[in-house]
Amino acid sequence: MSAAEEILDVVDEHDRVIGRAPRGEVYARGLIHRCVFVRVLDAEGRVFVHRRTPTKLVFPSMYDMFVGGVVGAGESYDEAALREAEEELGVRGLPRPEPVTKFLYDSAGVAGKWWSAVYQVRCDLPVNPQVEEVAWHSFLTAEELGARLGEWAWVPDGLAAYERLRENGAGEVRPAG
Repeated sequence: MSAAEEILDVVDEHDRVIGRAPRGEVYARGLIHRCVFVRVLDAEGRVFVHRRTPTKLVFPSMYDMFVGGVVGAGESYDEAALREAEEELGVRGLPRPEPVTKFLYDSAGVAGKWWSAVYQVRCDLPVNPQVEEVAWHSFLTAEELGARLGEWAWVPDGLAAYERLRENGAGEVRPAG
């Protein structure tokens, strides 16, 4: 099954399920759906940053400081956060990502609106990122990340999630432990 054929829950402005549709249709019609964003920190508190592959349906070849993706039909945010983090990082046995915040993101016509549940997890495992999702990756310090915010083309929903973390006092990156 292609990514465009994946079935998603369609939700309303209050995050209540009102139907189901294939991802391609959800994007084309601008229907509200659900996504997860997982900030991954290593043992030194560095943030996993990657460049998306050029084949991604939304925001191809842009940089992101979160792993994640759409929540499948019938799947919980928590289930999707763990699944997406393990898939994109190419690991098994991550601790359950911790929820931090949630907001409704408006892509200004790119693919509609989506409820964005933001999580954080510590990954002490060696990563082997999914080649279909990740073209390049590294763990960056807060200073390195900050220096690249104005230099690289970032996914706009990831920047919005980053701003929410900063507003909630969770944006500061410190060593885990």
